[in-house]
Amino acid sequence: MRMRRILGLALAAATLAGVSAVGAVSAGAASSPNISRDDCTAAGGQVVARPYASYYCALPDGTKPEIT
Repeated sequence: MRMRRILGLALAAATLAGVSAVGAVSAGAASSPNISRDDCTAAGGQVVARPYASYYCALPDGTKPEIT
């Protein structure tokens, strides 16, 4: 009985780790790609400066890709 419990916990931990890895990959794929200043303004966006960080482009559709 004790061995079943240990194997069950190990399986649950492995499943959660797999789900976390898939979520991280999906989140990375869903993030906006980088954009240049010219492309930002051509797409109707606005270049915005963040304190102590890089610039980003605020596009009309709500996305905020980094400026490269």
